[in-house]
Amino acid sequence: MRVGGLNRASVVFTAEPRRGALWARRKHAKKALAKALRRKAPPRKFWGERLTLRSLVWDSPCFLRGLRASVVKTAPLVVASLIMAGCARAPQGGADPGLAAEIGRIRAIDNHAHPVRWVSAGEKPDRGFDALPVESMEPESDPVALRPGSPAVQEAHRALYGGQTKAQVMAARGAQYPAWVLDQMGVETMLANRVEMGNSIEPPLFRWVPYADALIFPLDNAQLAARTPDRRGFFALEDQLRAHYLEAVGLRQIPGTLAEYLSRVVTPTLERQKQGGALAEKFEAAYLRSLAFDPVDQAAAARIYGQFAGRAAPGEAEYKPLQDYLFRYIAAECGRLGMAVHLHTMAGAGGYFDVSGANPLNLESVLNDSSLRKTPFVMLHGGWPFIREIAALLEKPNAYLDFSQQSLMLPPATLAGNLREWLELNPEKVMFATDAYPYSDEMGWEESGWIAARNGREALALALTAMLRDGEITRTRASQLARMVLRENARGLYGL
Repeated sequence: MRVGGLNRASVVFTAEPRRGALWARRKHAKKALAKALRRKAPPRKFWGERLTLRSLVWDSPCFLRGLRASVVKTAPLVVASLIMAGCARAPQGGADPGLAAEIGRIRAIDNHAHPVRWVSAGEKPDRGFDALPVESMEPESDPVALRPGSPAVQEAHRALYGGQTKAQVMAARGAQYPAWVLDQMGVETMLANRVEMGNSIEPPLFRWVPYADALIFPLDNAQLAARTPDRRGFFALEDQLRAHYLEAVGLRQIPGTLAEYLSRVVTPTLERQKQGGALAEKFEAAYLRSLAFDPVDQAAAARIYGQFAGRAAPGEAEYKPLQDYLFRYIAAECGRLGMAVHLHTMAGAGGYFDVSGANPLNLESVLNDSSLRKTPFVMLHGGWPFIREIAALLEKPNAYLDFSQQSLMLPPATLAGNLREWLELNPEKVMFATDAYPYSDEMGWEESGWIAARNGREALALALTAMLRDGEITRTRASQLARMVLRENARGLYGL
């Protein structure tokens, strides 16, 4: 980056505020800036990059707050002028009120959530909301937003239930309670990531996204389970789900060959789920292994399957190529059946979660696989903390993301920065989502969904307002982008 003739000198900034002296010299600063920009000096390097006037004046947050500046070989007035110019361009007053109100009225499509079925008195509680429920994990350091006593949860309680209790509202609404919750969230359709659907969680308000992880771990998973306490519990649950899938196709154990496993278990399971209304298949694989699914020859995968099927548990390195092959096979079948693939891409719950393994860049070879270009891949949770890595992947024609969980965990102002970067690059690939989930008795899927929906809309309004005030978009385009993120991108992707 460079700034015209200003890089005749090196400029060093520190973070100590010193606004008064700079503002006092405003008139002189403007003159100094005009004079500096008329110079014809060659560019110099600054922090290893080339400076541009726009990057220093508009993009750098330091100029929005006023920082102490030290200048070598350049008059202090030049630095002051940059700060003044940056402050003049900075968004003021939060989100545009009209735009925020418009965003609040748009009925959204929630790309990812875990709604809980309403059950009548005496019926067992619903447990189908997740294949790997978080309460089975060992304790971790919870993010502030998820800790007991959160003011946001108390606000959600007041907004949802008023002077009543949750139990009273549920009893009064009955089987219509989940639909009522969607209405409070401003959600028209919710993609329900569940093991199975059921009473009160039904189309057209709720659309199914089942789980496919159990299908890529067909062998004895004992060695994988032994890696961490959390994985020990997770693989026990995956084994139960795989047994359920086997039972649904009339089997009690996996077939003897890979070809039979594919034709008698994997493909029929996916086809059955598609016939049951599934829009996508979900992988929570980041809780179980890395997202690096390498290309593997079918013959090599068949040898591994034949060697270990019904026998001893394979080691992690021996087992991985078979998992990689099965993942890509399932992804290809999803493309054939008209379903998307959803993947958890974010630092996940639990103190043993492998954050680097969830880096979306691990999926690059999958997204570069020409045989999978008919399959849309939706990277759930926006890849946090790998915000820019996932942004780069959006240039792949079949790559999408949503910002579920970020809308619950991060303050709107923080999320707005992430959204702005994505919207400036590939706005047609970004989707609204909440990850509504029953975290606890205090924060159920209702409260977490309400908070995430509110925060997500506020963040979107802030991001679009900043782009509008910086001259990147028009007011009409801001409205269009809001509708794209909140509903139209998902409508187009899933054919809703």
